[in-house]
Amino acid sequence: MSKYSVSAQAYFKIFFHAAKHPQSSVNGVLLGKEEPAGTVNIVDAIPLLHHWTSLSPMMEIGLDLAGRHADSAGLKLVGYYQACERVDDTALAPVGERVAGKLKDSFKDAIAFVIDGENLGSGEAALIPYISQGTSWRPSGEANAFSAGSAFQLSSPDLPRRALALVQAQGSHQLFGDFDDHLEDVTIDWLRNTACMPSDI
Repeated sequence: MSKYSVSAQAYFKIFFHAAKHPQSSVNGVLLGKEEPAGTVNIVDAIPLLHHWTSLSPMMEIGLDLAGRHADSAGLKLVGYYQACERVDDTALAPVGERVAGKLKDSFKDAIAFVIDGENLGSGEAALIPYISQGTSWRPSGEANAFSAGSAFQLSSPDLPRRALALVQAQGSHQLFGDFDDHLEDVTIDWLRNTACMPSDI
């Protein structure tokens, strides 16, 4: 199995997306590249929707635009993330399996993360990795993903604490927008979301 590293920018965007829509399902894609040593470096995230039940035309359009944005930055779509409507639900939804499978067709080490809503504000990474096994997706099997020695790492162990502080103290998640938001207000830069990012990353 490949190793995966999640950057501050990617982690903050995943966190902000879930924090902005705590009562909704949210999803998005992960941008990155494979390093020579075999580590998939996840450098960014693009939020797609917070109203979704299937592979809708809006999902397809969002995925296409995200893919073009990744290409323009010299990156690939390397994964998918989601948060479920219920905080205790950590299953990868069928639509997530389909999107992740589609990404795997063009990037063999594609990964999916499900946000653990119950632990999101705990200071832990609160991301459950799902890997492909044939045509299905299953939890990676690591009991302590994102801990020392895990195949899954954050670029800095303090990212969950910093993300929580940005939400609680600065309300950074309120400046965050996904493709759904962009469809309602075209001035929202859902592909970059620079307005909510701290200046020190």
